[in-house]
Amino acid sequence: MTNEVVMNTDASDHDEPHGGNIPGRLNWLRAGVLGANDGIVSTAGIVIGVAGATTSRSVIITAGIAGLAAGAMSMAVGEYVSVSTQKDTEKALLIKERRELEETPDEELEELTGIYEAKGIPRALAKEVAEHLTAHDALGAHAEAELGIDPKNLTSPAHAAVASFIAFTLGSLLPLLAITLPPMFWRVPVTVTGVVLALAGTGILAARLGSAPVARSLWRNVIGGLVAMAVTYGIGTLVGHAF
Repeated sequence: MTNEVVMNTDASDHDEPHGGNIPGRLNWLRAGVLGANDGIVSTAGIVIGVAGATTSRSVIITAGIAGLAAGAMSMAVGEYVSVSTQKDTEKALLIKERRELEETPDEELEELTGIYEAKGIPRALAKEVAEHLTAHDALGAHAEAELGIDPKNLTSPAHAAVASFIAFTLGSLLPLLAITLPPMFWRVPVTVTGVVLALAGTGILAARLGSAPVARSLWRNVIGGLVAMAVTYGIGTLVGHAF
């Protein structure tokens, strides 16, 4: 019986998702979903708006591709700058924390003890844990507990930029293809239908990743996309008739 329990415990342990910075991966996945969502909405708005102004397939395609390229580059550059700023801040905080550990180790140990004690650990045990963690990896222990930063896993601006570029591009391809492939009469209905379905999918996925109500996320996504397309189509139609 004991052996069976041990074997079952080992098996369940192997099923656990050990290592790999799971919260970080979820953040990247959530960012990818949002990037794809932006690509869907912005490119759909452009091609629908242009379709309201002209029936020329080449003009619509040109506008859509230009919007895709500009949007993807904007997302990539914006994400690179944003994450670079975050990484610079994290590095500055780690430098400060390393200096404090060198200059005032007793105060830092007391601070770490207080953090664990505030979480409900008895003081004697909290101090023992703090001492062990400090002896093993002082900077890592203090950075994670005090700053919420893992010194060995800082954010990568390049990875963020590439992920945003790819996500936006993939999202943009759907409305671009939907407006391009059907006959003229079906362009707008097919595009609107495809965009609504895609936004419903990204809304559901975003809700699952964030443990949020699915219906609220889905309808918020879909209604936002419909409003964007309606506004740009109306503007395109007015501009097309005026000029």
